[in-house]
Amino acid sequence: MENSLAVDDVALLTRIAQRDSSALSALYDRYARIIYGLAFRSLRSVEESEEVVLDVFAQVWKIADRYDVQKGRADTWIFTLARSRILDRLRKIQRTKSAAIVSMDALEIQPKADNVDLFEDVLVRERRSRVIAAMQTLPQEQRSVLELAYYQGLTQSQIATQTGLSLGTVKTRTRLGLSKLKAALGTKEDLS
Repeated sequence: MENSLAVDDVALLTRIAQRDSSALSALYDRYARIIYGLAFRSLRSVEESEEVVLDVFAQVWKIADRYDVQKGRADTWIFTLARSRILDRLRKIQRTKSAAIVSMDALEIQPKADNVDLFEDVLVRERRSRVIAAMQTLPQEQRSVLELAYYQGLTQSQIATQTGLSLGTVKTRTRLGLSKLKAALGTKEDLS
């Protein structure tokens, strides 16, 4: 069943690239609810989450011809677009409402469709658990900088502005934190 859905997703993207709006509608029906749920977990806003869904499918319509089956699964490509749009919204919220509390659930953004490879899902969960455990071993000042960068998508300059730290301090804490994470996790492959 999973492989037929993956093939169907590829066929839909091929048809979308040929400007078949019924294929976009079918893909929308398959993934809109899932993307909305992912967006709502991080954004905690119905309006923002709906905007993410619309943005993702508008982008799919524009760039479906760029999807390459050799580079990965169609659903992974779609969820990557969704994650990018969610992070864009988080950054926008940060800029417009600097005092607003933004959810830090971005690490939890993972595809939960019926067609997700269960073996891959287990590996992702295991890797996530290892990264979270390794993060807990970092000194608070290094962990905070890495969380702002990863969970909220802030640049080092934005972190410096938000925290009142110098840019050099932010860069040093980031470098030290990543170095300690790499050592705690073992190989480079564990960070990817």
